Amino acid sequence: MAFSFGSTTATSQPTLFGSTTTPATSTGFGGFGTSTGGFGSGLGTFGTATTSSTTGAGTGFGFGGFGTTTTAAPSSSLFGTFGTTSASPFSFSATTTTTPSGFGGFGTGTTGFGTGLTSTGTTGAFGGFGGGSAFGTTGSSAFGAPSGASTFGAPSGTGFFGAQPQNAQQQEEANLANVALAISLPQIYGDERDAIIAKWNQLQAYWGTGKGFYSINGVVEFKPENHFCRFKALGYHLIPKGSNELGQVALVLARKEEEVAAAQQQVVDTLHRILGSRPTLSVCVEGIKPLPEDRTEVVIYVLERPVQGPAKRVSANDLFNFLNQPAQKNQIATQLMVESILPKVGWTEEQLKEYLDKPPAGVDPLLWQQAKLDNPDPEKYIPVPMIGFKELHRRLKYQAEQTKLFQQRLDVISGDITQLQTQHSTMLAKLEDYKRKDLELGHRLLKVIVKQEIYRKMGFAIQAEEETLKVQLEQLQAELNHPTQFKGRLNELMSQMRMQTQMSSGRTDSTYQMDSETQAEIRLILKQQQDGLQHLIEIIKEDAADVHLIEQGLAKSRLK
Repeated sequence: MAFSFGSTTATSQPTLFGSTTTPATSTGFGGFGTSTGGFGSGLGTFGTATTSSTTGAGTGFGFGGFGTTTTAAPSSSLFGTFGTTSASPFSFSATTTTTPSGFGGFGTGTTGFGTGLTSTGTTGAFGGFGGGSAFGTTGSSAFGAPSGASTFGAPSGTGFFGAQPQNAQQQEEANLANVALAISLPQIYGDERDAIIAKWNQLQAYWGTGKGFYSINGVVEFKPENHFCRFKALGYHLIPKGSNELGQVALVLARKEEEVAAAQQQVVDTLHRILGSRPTLSVCVEGIKPLPEDRTEVVIYVLERPVQGPAKRVSANDLFNFLNQPAQKNQIATQLMVESILPKVGWTEEQLKEYLDKPPAGVDPLLWQQAKLDNPDPEKYIPVPMIGFKELHRRLKYQAEQTKLFQQRLDVISGDITQLQTQHSTMLAKLEDYKRKDLELGHRLLKVIVKQEIYRKMGFAIQAEEETLKVQLEQLQAELNHPTQFKGRLNELMSQMRMQTQMSSGRTDSTYQMDSETQAEIRLILKQQQDGLQHLIEIIKEDAADVHLIEQGLAKSRLK
């Protein structure tokens, strides 16, 4: 209702969501008369083509502009978004042109209290709603074909996630409009009970679960993905890396890793049949990784071996577009239990900038800006929204699975390090052995050379060089034999060692001396020990005599 305060709304007029109603009701207050559908014209009117004008001079307050005529162009979006042009609230003829945001949400660039401002958005990072692919490029593909055609003969279409169909887009827009109507202005009873239902719907929308009525026959389901859910947080994710030329595509199978690894050849054969069993194409498995909830990720690429020319990989976008067609997608889902397909393609600088510049749907721009500032490594991570407990739980499972993989890798590295340390110790031992053998061989070689030189010089006169060498050797021999030089010191050390050996062998231990008091204490303790032993001996003798009497008594009783 338009809060007309006593004025009677005109019958047969467009409502908030494009249907025509004839309420012809009157409210309890007068004045302020505008005959617009709910929320006023400045909120986009959810796809209707309403025209509201004020009655009287400056008395209208329909959020459309203070006594001016506000016209909302036909639009199929919520709050005037998704590529529409609408008058913004309090904008004084400001024109706003918007397009899809990074996640295909509102993505609006509306102006507030501005005059004549225009903001224009572009297609989001994930393909947007009805826009072109964020990751698709114009020009030739990897096989020289235009971007509209792929190697497999199917149109390449959009890139990474692709654009949403027109019907899905319209359905989502209508759902957003119904959610907004259910939490703000449900029209069921026409009295104060609608306000109670609106509060209850707000609570369900904030919680992200339940169903809410916005009319007698209209009901909408609240999911955690709705824009009013309060259970939202921001985390960080690795920036996608990869090249389109590598041709890697990830398939998520609803099977355990052991089963997929055991049936890897069957998976390859099935994919080859889906690709048309062409002899020039070969399906290769890049890697297999386990995922939570008994899921497995298989990374594949297709190698094309033409009749002429070198072999090359099919581009990731071409392979993804072919497998994502309805017929092929149904085949791999039925035969291989594939749940999702994703090309391993990285982002360009422009796509990354576009994603960071526009906050996702339902995320406060200030929180998004703060998340970008708190990014621990902007070159490696990007902020991502986490909406609802299921998403948080899913990320927790993936982190636990990734931690398990890291731990397995660390165990493998630890085993390799242990093996390398063992090999290193063995190599050190062998190196010492080789050094010893080298020294022995060096000595043997020196002896051989000496004898060979002796035989070679036999019969020749002593040369001048040999005479000089002889003099030097005699000097060394004299230094070694000199009493005060090395030989004398060695003899002195040998004498000292012999004396220490003789002193240690001939040394006797001296008697330990005790004073008289200590001796008396020791004598008293020994006497007490002796008395105790004597007492025990007497007890044992008495017991032995008693045992002997018992045995005699038993013997007599047996004789009787």
